Amino acid sequence: MICSATSEPQLKAIANEIETRLREDHAIRPVAIDGFPASQWIVLDYLQVVVHVFHRDKRAFYSLEDLWGDAPRIDWETATTAHQPSGRLQSGFPRQAPKVHR
Repeated sequence: MICSATSEPQLKAIANEIETRLREDHAIRPVAIDGFPASQWIVLDYLQVVVHVFHRDKRAFYSLEDLWGDAPRIDWETATTAHQPSGRLQSGFPRQAPKVHR
């Protein structure tokens, strides 16, 4: 999963929320976390899913979408999501990562 932030505080907030929601709602913890807000790129590795949170300028520079151009693309806005009574959005992570053959 690749997403963008417009500032370092937003980048940190996105990464923290992903980590918190997966841990609290699904008892899933990343096997590794790399990067920090000042680097403008944070990676959360969940083995089946790797989450890249970029500052938008770094995302354009590294252009990971070009490296994974043959992988299935899922638009987040069209993914199935549901609101909990608390108003929090449940994660839209698939139960299993799609298989990508190279």
